[in-house]
Amino acid sequence: MPREVYHLFSGGKDSSLAALILKKLGYEVKLVTVTFGVLDNWKYAKETAEILGFEHEVVKMPIEILEEAAEMCIKDGRPGRAIQFIHEKALEFIASREYVERVSDGTRRDDRVPFLDIRKARSLEDRFNVAYIRPLLGLGFKTIRELVDDMFVVKEEESEKLEKGDYETELREILRKKGINPRSIFPPRHIQSRVIGLR
Repeated sequence: MPREVYHLFSGGKDSSLAALILKKLGYEVKLVTVTFGVLDNWKYAKETAEILGFEHEVVKMPIEILEEAAEMCIKDGRPGRAIQFIHEKALEFIASREYVERVSDGTRRDDRVPFLDIRKARSLEDRFNVAYIRPLLGLGFKTIRELVDDMFVVKEEESEKLEKGDYETELREILRKKGINPRSIFPPRHIQSRVIGLR
């Protein structure tokens, strides 16, 4: 019986590398990209999933979660708590499915946000009776950079400009719709990535 794992996937280098590691470990990897229906930016993650050769699913989550996250951004003047909130809700949303036994993401050792500490990781597993797998948890920036450079063709740009399939893009968009310039909340010149090919 294949061991299925449902892996949160943006199409970036971290979630792509984590997906390939899971495959090497013998898991049947199902890539899942979360959307709130504000934009169709999930299509970029789908393109990357096809390049990597994985099954891909787009899951629509309630817009109220994104609205709540936007209010956190406005109140805090920074995005950290909002990104963490969305990430936790996304993991819970996938883990709550009756047939899901394993969930995964591409969070790394040195991540601050999003990141589940040991208490939150155990809580997720206990509440939903799932295994929470983080293939990159023991890897630092240099190691990940070496592996990514060996395996992928990567496009890197400022977050505001990069076409990518993560929920930060929709969070920025909903802030714009509320009349808030995302640049006033998100760090300037924050660089993100999208995998556009294999080496």
